[in-house]
Amino acid sequence: MGDTCRQGSKRIRSNRTITIDFQDEATYFRLLDNGKAFVECVLAFLLSLGFQLTHKAACRGGGCLTRHSHYVRVRLGGLTIWRIQCTTCKAVFTVLPHFVLRYRSMRPEVARDALIATHGGLSLEWYAVICHISPMALYRVICAFGQHSVVTVLTRCGLPLPRYILADEKHSRCLTERVYLPTIVRGRVIWHLGYSASKSAAAFTASYGEFHRVAHQEDPSYQVKGALTRWL
Repeated sequence: MGDTCRQGSKRIRSNRTITIDFQDEATYFRLLDNGKAFVECVLAFLLSLGFQLTHKAACRGGGCLTRHSHYVRVRLGGLTIWRIQCTTCKAVFTVLPHFVLRYRSMRPEVARDALIATHGGLSLEWYAVICHISPMALYRVICAFGQHSVVTVLTRCGLPLPRYILADEKHSRCLTERVYLPTIVRGRVIWHLGYSASKSAAAFTASYGEFHRVAHQEDPSYQVKGALTRWL
């Protein structure tokens, strides 16, 4: 009972991770030996994105950062990963270089190629054989990507929200059941991929409504000027 209470009252730490573009791997390894230059590079990158460096409610913000600690990622060949700390509110952040995926041992370009290959119809097994990668590792990457909103990912990549869209539904199978995938595209870019067990206008409308909800979170003034659909 006492252990349960202590576990229930245990304070949960916020997991803060920053992915920084160091341009190339050589720059990252060179900065590892220069603490001051490393922190300045991280700060410059954050400021270039327009981030407000206020980490906790009582934090006054600003650029008061210092190196905190480091650890080694064994599965990445012994890569050193540094943590930095805000000297004002004491918040600690893990700094990931751009060539490392969070919680993954594969490189970003491998994950990118895997997503493209499987989207094009290549099975996990065949891609794993071609690139000498575990099928389960690829499966986990695909599942992790599916947890993120496509709208959020694309807008973070700099793509403007589409003003003219094509809305359609595709069908597939989940085990033995026939399912439907409400889809919104603009050109060759997929902006929404839903999932529905029902082939009805109400189900598709609800799925497409999720796209508009997330889009308005990104841009409250967003409005679609034209939409072409097949199911209405």
